[in-house]
Amino acid sequence: MKHLHQELVEVYAFQSPKEGKSYCGDSYYFTATEDYFLSVLADGLGSGQYAYEASSAVADVVRNNANDDVETLMKSCNEVLMQKRGAAVAILKVNFKTKEFDYSCVGNIRFYLYTPKGKLIYPLPVTGYLSGRPQNFRTQRFSYERNSKFLLHSDGFKVKTSKSLLKGCKAIELIAKEMKNEQQQSKEDDSTCIIGSLH
Repeated sequence: MKHLHQELVEVYAFQSPKEGKSYCGDSYYFTATEDYFLSVLADGLGSGQYAYEASSAVADVVRNNANDDVETLMKSCNEVLMQKRGAAVAILKVNFKTKEFDYSCVGNIRFYLYTPKGKLIYPLPVTGYLSGRPQNFRTQRFSYERNSKFLLHSDGFKVKTSKSLLKGCKAIELIAKEMKNEQQQSKEDDSTCIIGSLH
């Protein structure tokens, strides 16, 4: 399980390949500076090596252009997928100073943010996937409260208790461990989960 912890954000991430596959078709990347937290999750179409090549190309583009805004990053991700398998892609960028985040998603990736007061923010993705063809993006901006928790996961991640876990007062580490243990029982598809708290 990958872990990032700094003053304004704490994040855990884990993934597993589809049963019988040596490659995971999902890729992710996240980083944090004094000003922002940035995360991308890409789910390559299908499974295996070609799905991995598509999703990892997306993660590399975001890693190498982390200072760009979300809309620009989505366009760059689309361009890098030209003549590759294609991928569902979600990008989250949190601005610590303004207490706002920008989010854009094309394809079947889910994002939830729960505030301490119990409000749920669930931006709807654009249907389809990125493949280098002209694509419309919908980047949305939301404000958030301190100690909000978020969950970003690919469609292979099947957890029944995510909402109740995130709404509770448990530490983010314990929530991540519970979700990982629950997910290990199902390997019908590539799966990735990124869970964090914003301080």
